[in-house]
Amino acid sequence: METVIKVGGSLGQSPKLGDLMLRLAELGCRHKILIIPGGGAFADTVRDYERRFGLDKDAGHWMAILAMDQYGHLISSLIPGSELVQGLAEARKVSAAGRVPVLLTYSLLRQTDRLPHGWDVTSDSISAWAAGLSGAQKLVLLKNVDGLFDYESSAPDTAVLMEKIGLNQLIRCRGVDRYFAAILRQVRLDVWVVNGEHPERLTQLLDTGCTKGTYLLRSDL
Repeated sequence: METVIKVGGSLGQSPKLGDLMLRLAELGCRHKILIIPGGGAFADTVRDYERRFGLDKDAGHWMAILAMDQYGHLISSLIPGSELVQGLAEARKVSAAGRVPVLLTYSLLRQTDRLPHGWDVTSDSISAWAAGLSGAQKLVLLKNVDGLFDYESSAPDTAVLMEKIGLNQLIRCRGVDRYFAAILRQVRLDVWVVNGEHPERLTQLLDTGCTKGTYLLRSDL
């Protein structure tokens, strides 16, 4: 597997979602990619029930993972030539056959259960963890913003896009979960955060190795 691509849940509300899904289908013909879904509105429902009923962390954790799987069914239905998979070996076979694997992570996580339970671990960390297991070279987080922004040294409305950052700078950003840096310290990945509402940027990144977005420097890994 060359690249793991997480499709952020926020993109589920974007009018560009369909265009992005078609772009993923096209890229899957030329690159070995693995798609991992975010949680989006499905995970927000879990958060709501957790608040209303005081669910424990274990229940909330597994419900949130299942929410990712629900989003996975949605995006797979929009990607021509895609196939839902529940493991990495299956994903490799699907990719080798020229199709686009969309990983439903619940089964894989149930087998290992090595990540902390709670909202510090979201689809960002899960994608990084799965990318490390898969042997991928690159992880791309597709979100509905241009990358990661420096909110610590700037007012929210004047925050500057951080084109390159190290792991020690992630604390200044709000775009990834709190456990993300810990996962990245355990794996060797090129990591990009890119705006999924501009599918051409993803194409540029996979074809040339660079695009508009935020690149996490490997020197800090």
